[in-house]
Amino acid sequence: MRVNYNIAANITNNALKRTDNALSKATERLSSGLKINHAKDNPAGLAISKRMNAQLEGISTATQNASDGISVVETADGALAEIQDMIQRINELAVQASNGTCTSADRTAVKAEVTQLQEEITRISKDTEFNGQSLLDGTFDLKAYSSESGISVDYYSDSVKIATYSLTSIIPSVLNADGTYTDASADLTNSDGTAIPGLTAVSDGKTITYTGDNDFKVKVTIDPATVATTADLDMTGIGAMRLQIGANEGQVLEVRIPTISLQSIGIDKIDVSTADGARSSLDKMGDAVNYISGVRSTLGAYENRLEHAGSSLDTSDENLTAAYSRIMDTDMASEMTEYTKLQVLSQAGTSMLAQANDRPQQVLQLLQ
Repeated sequence: MRVNYNIAANITNNALKRTDNALSKATERLSSGLKINHAKDNPAGLAISKRMNAQLEGISTATQNASDGISVVETADGALAEIQDMIQRINELAVQASNGTCTSADRTAVKAEVTQLQEEITRISKDTEFNGQSLLDGTFDLKAYSSESGISVDYYSDSVKIATYSLTSIIPSVLNADGTYTDASADLTNSDGTAIPGLTAVSDGKTITYTGDNDFKVKVTIDPATVATTADLDMTGIGAMRLQIGANEGQVLEVRIPTISLQSIGIDKIDVSTADGARSSLDKMGDAVNYISGVRSTLGAYENRLEHAGSSLDTSDENLTAAYSRIMDTDMASEMTEYTKLQVLSQAGTSMLAQANDRPQQVLQLLQ
């Protein structure tokens, strides 16, 4: 028996310290619900979980972005629906004014209504906004730039490749005394001078519409005062609204909303004050309906895509959350079992330490 060094008490004390440390960790896990509370608990798991959490937060925000994008599309489509109704009404009025039974006074009244409808289309195009941003005035249309100030690109389709094109042999329109234009003309080619497959050109005076294979379409307006005979047209492919629908860089959807104006629709120069003018307006009205229908169809496709994107993000969020939980969350049943075991060991260790400290007292019996 030893008096100076109580080895049994030292052994019991060390075991009790280890049990107490483990019990403290178990208590922390049970109270926080987390398996990893400090970097020392699982360094690799902590690094993985933090990266995963950043991805989760980004996906959550991207889901909201997709919902906002749907709201933008719905706002634009709602305004276009009203514009389409007004175009239908203008078409009805043009048909009415084409009838030989109408007098000049009748057609004057029809023209007054058409003028009001045109002004309302212009107002809606200007005033339709989402979060302070105009939607229909070309703000989110694809941009193109001309090397000549008197020549502008009003529209080009999505299938037009991002490149520089050349206008050659430009003949500007001539403004006639009756307010009409003698057709402008120009040849459109690739920048290297090669022909664009299937290209045809139609002019309504100032604006030339080029169409080609694979839905190639470009509208160019030539100012009557221009003196340029050539011009370069830079199709940038930039300008659409970029919706961040993913947690990482480059995960975007570009929503293009074409310019809605009387000129782009093609009804800026309709004249229903005469029977001949009303009849010639009918073809333009058909083109206007097709233009608005095409824009709405594209917006509908964007909306469907955004809805699918939102559903995909929800699924990713669900799966990543499950993976994150497996790394970070405590198994409460297993941890409670461990906690109960450690409590028993702590109580037993405390009792054994008390008994180990009592053993040296037995030496006094030898001294009696």
